[in-house]
Amino acid sequence: MTTQDDKPKNFIRQIIDRDIAENQIQGKVITRFPPEPNGYLHIGHAKSICLNFGIAQDYDGLCSLRFDDTNPVKEDVEYIESIKQDVRWLGYDWGERLYHASDYFDQLYQYALELIDKGLAYVDSQSADEIRENRGTLTRPGENSPYRDRTISENKELFERMKNKEFAEGEHVLRAKIDMGSANINMRDPVLYRIVHADHPMTADRWCIYPLYDFTHGQSDAIEGVTHSLCSLEFEDHRPLYDWFIENLSVPSQPKQYEFSRLNLEYTVMSKRKLTQLVSAGLVASWDDPRMPTISGLRRRGYTPESIRDFCERIGVTRSSNTIEMSLLENAIRQYLEHKAPRALAVLKPLKLIIENYPEQQTEEFEVPNHPNDPSFGTRKIPFSREIYIERDDFMEDPPRKFFRLGPGREVRLKYAYYVTCNNVVKDANGEIIELHCSYDPESRGGGTADRRKVKGTLHWLSAKHALDAEVRIYDRLFTVANPDADKDKSFIEFINSESLIIEHNAKVESSLATPAQEVRYQFERLGYFYPDYEDHNPDKPVYNKVVGLRDTWDKKH
Repeated sequence: MTTQDDKPKNFIRQIIDRDIAENQIQGKVITRFPPEPNGYLHIGHAKSICLNFGIAQDYDGLCSLRFDDTNPVKEDVEYIESIKQDVRWLGYDWGERLYHASDYFDQLYQYALELIDKGLAYVDSQSADEIRENRGTLTRPGENSPYRDRTISENKELFERMKNKEFAEGEHVLRAKIDMGSANINMRDPVLYRIVHADHPMTADRWCIYPLYDFTHGQSDAIEGVTHSLCSLEFEDHRPLYDWFIENLSVPSQPKQYEFSRLNLEYTVMSKRKLTQLVSAGLVASWDDPRMPTISGLRRRGYTPESIRDFCERIGVTRSSNTIEMSLLENAIRQYLEHKAPRALAVLKPLKLIIENYPEQQTEEFEVPNHPNDPSFGTRKIPFSREIYIERDDFMEDPPRKFFRLGPGREVRLKYAYYVTCNNVVKDANGEIIELHCSYDPESRGGGTADRRKVKGTLHWLSAKHALDAEVRIYDRLFTVANPDADKDKSFIEFINSESLIIEHNAKVESSLATPAQEVRYQFERLGYFYPDYEDHNPDKPVYNKVVGLRDTWDKKH
């Protein structure tokens, strides 16, 4: 086995290198990604996926995908399938190592009996409120349960009766017998099993007692031969309990837990509860709404697996809690698409421009590059005619001094085509501009003139009779503040950005964008990067989502 000298040595890789050098690992490095199937994965999970599967790849090891399905009330097959899709989309494969914690329910039950036989577990008949009260606080030690000294035989009998569906929910629980005076609250006789009368997605109605996560994940690691169990920092205080179980049970291996800082990202929330609230309250359309930080939302918006992996590589793996700027995520996809995205023309807010001295029935074509810096992308032909569309924002009737686009009497360049000068402005009865009447210089074809005169503005455009109607969805940050949870006196919902989605229903695009190639993102020239919304897109009315702008304008705008 060799170490990976070409990889940045974050502290986890240093630990693995040390373990390899000291022959602490018998066989392969084995990691696991253990999501709970009660929701969709988000960008924070992507960090863990890239870490666990990435380490397995780099060290020629193995990584399991294990569903922590210990709570049948909240779990759903829909979530299981979405998680598998997300992991695959990010470029990782668990091979034959697809597991569920429920695969080990029989063995976990035997481990619980082992603890009872050793006098290290007991059935507690206190109510949930009594257990909570007697657990103590950070400054007050816990109190022993009046049922803590039940005999081994009594505990085994009650635990079996719990399994046999003889009791109601909350009537009994199984607890570890450790130390109610421990400074670590997690060691104060934690609950191992509770009664839940609910069918399970994998085991149906076979069980009515279910193990809690703390009792499940360490033993599952041991059963699977995991060598390095990587968790986020909130599980650091749980590590003594993880180790206590491993030391006191006859498990087949001795995994070690290591913690790293979780991903916190600006202008969003990562709490699964709060994400669920956004969906259930209709504040976003769905779990894969492109404004959501979910992997499915990022995928629908147009992010690529490569950009997500690059982002996770850039932010690194440390034990220091911090919040990552949203611009770093946006820059990852922007830099990727700069080199990968073919160019196209689109007009989001069309304003008709009529070239009065251009022949009415004439149409000509301009051959333009699909990528200005990469000839391998080839070229395409775009039509030009007497009536074209330009962006409404590219015209001002009374432009300020530093406005270099079109205005009355001004001359600009139509990209790839001609110079045009605005001669007349046509308005409707409400005073809204509906047309511009212009003239063109036939000698300026291709964007230059014999007299080499300069124009300061270059506009994109589309031939009116060749352009295709489209819907373009402009997405922005979901919240108006970097940390929606910072103000404890306000709900995070109060900071929802009302302009996080603006839909341009009457946009125009090149006709070739009716049937885009699969998984192609485009740069709409001067506008940003866009991706077909495959759920709603159809050739008669294409739908495109804005992935990211050409540059970061959030701070300037806000």
